[in-house]
Amino acid sequence: MTITKHAVNSPFVLTPPINEEKPQFALEGSSKGPLEHLGLAVKDLFHMANLPTGAGNPDYLKSHVNARKNNTIETNSTVKALLNAGAVFKGKTITDELAYSLHGQNKHFPVLTNPAAVEHIPGGSSSGSAVAVSSRLADIGLGTDTGGSIRVPASYQGLWGMRTTHGIIECDKMVALAPSFDTVGWMTRDLATFELVSKVCIPAHTQRDITGEPRFGIAHNLFNSALHKELCNAWIEENLRPHVNTRDIFSDKLDLAAMNTAATFRVLQGNEIWQQHGQWIEEEKPDIAEDIMSRLLWCKTITNEQVAFARLQQHNLVTHLEVLFQDIDVLVIPTTPGIAPRCDADSTTLANDRNSLLALTSLAGLAGLPQLHLPLFTLHNAPCGLSFIGKKGNDLALLALARKLESR
Repeated sequence: MTITKHAVNSPFVLTPPINEEKPQFALEGSSKGPLEHLGLAVKDLFHMANLPTGAGNPDYLKSHVNARKNNTIETNSTVKALLNAGAVFKGKTITDELAYSLHGQNKHFPVLTNPAAVEHIPGGSSSGSAVAVSSRLADIGLGTDTGGSIRVPASYQGLWGMRTTHGIIECDKMVALAPSFDTVGWMTRDLATFELVSKVCIPAHTQRDITGEPRFGIAHNLFNSALHKELCNAWIEENLRPHVNTRDIFSDKLDLAAMNTAATFRVLQGNEIWQQHGQWIEEEKPDIAEDIMSRLLWCKTITNEQVAFARLQQHNLVTHLEVLFQDIDVLVIPTTPGIAPRCDADSTTLANDRNSLLALTSLAGLAGLPQLHLPLFTLHNAPCGLSFIGKKGNDLALLALARKLESR
């Protein structure tokens, strides 16, 4: 079984019917439900009955199809829930290799165009699911977020997207990257659809409301781009301050560089990545993009001492955020430093962009908190926005706040 060939810029690696002569595409679901008629694009990390999972790499696909040949493949529980709610499966989508990138570029597939900003990269690693939604080939883009793989493409393509509270949605029957940080998430073009999907996927018993008047903390020092900061401040002054309780947070309360968030995340994530994929990499010697392979081989070098120190730093960060959230309910930060890099950006520019991204995305990742991206702005004809980070279990509460603000 091989990956299906698709036209240039198709976000799909596999679409039904899989084989017209010998039908093997059969998924249980419902034609009725709250998601009736909504098209579903599924990142090629989620296992689905009778369909291969390639994790963005042809060698992974070949080796793991052979390994699973005599085993029954079951469908991931979130995919099942969406199908049972009436969603219509449109296909499996391109992911950056092993989901270990934030740029949405995969050398094994045709280059994906960012429909919202054609001269800029689409963002990853849930790149195909995002492109499927932003190009209107699907209504729901199912993906994963470990270090920003939902939030980054959502920001770069002007979509709603969320990293859910870690652990509230089971990451079953899927290819893991770093289980302590892996989450299931989704992207849509509008908030109404996003809410419908969220209520299907997020178990109600995991959620808690924000009691009383919500208190918003504005992380001013994290808005680095002058124009981005200007847009964000204008939106905050018009939409937040007149209506809700806001508090200003500066570098003395939230200094990501001093907290070493990006480096801490890289070590802890990298240690788990090698545990997940190291043996396969050494035995199969797969063909993987140079930048990703370089990071994978670095993962192998991480020492127990580095992991122990990173866990201490993670503990200190979580403690710091717990104190911060005693005075606020929602932390407002930029989702990404700005708009997506240009398609012709060199490797140094992309590496620097990745470091800047991780400094922001690792905040919620290290603490296991929910983060909702709001697609609010356009800079130089390219999308970007800001995020609401809440306490654990505030996923649906963040959506309710966004809905209330949008209705004003």
